[in-house]
Amino acid sequence: MAKESEALREVGLKVTQPRVKILEIMGTSLVHHLSAEDVYKALLAAGEDVGLATVYRVLTQFEQAGLLVRHNFDEGQSVFELADEEHHDHMVCVHCGKVEEFFDKLIERQQTKVAEEVGFEVEDHSHYLYGKCSECRKGDKKK
Repeated sequence: MAKESEALREVGLKVTQPRVKILEIMGTSLVHHLSAEDVYKALLAAGEDVGLATVYRVLTQFEQAGLLVRHNFDEGQSVFELADEEHHDHMVCVHCGKVEEFFDKLIERQQTKVAEEVGFEVEDHSHYLYGKCSECRKGDKKK
């Protein structure tokens, strides 16, 4: 809890119980990409009395403060992950929704090279690959 409180203070957010609990959930979850509904369910399971509207508001505040990164892997649903991790890209299974993180130096260098060739300076980027994960591909082969 001390770590979460300090992180909130560092970005200029008031330390409140809902903020601390939400940041704690984001930091301890085995799933790295959580929707607002996922966070809300985790709060309920922990016996916390925090409304869904508060969860949405806090996640947006965390994103604006740079604590979280928002992704839109599925149409209409945002998921969040902690921003303190090293840069990585994502592979998203279009069948089951599983998300795999990856980092490839060659892809990163090539993106920079392409941008430099046209005089573009990259400040940030998101790279998503959509397809079927190995488990869903196995299921296809069994049919």
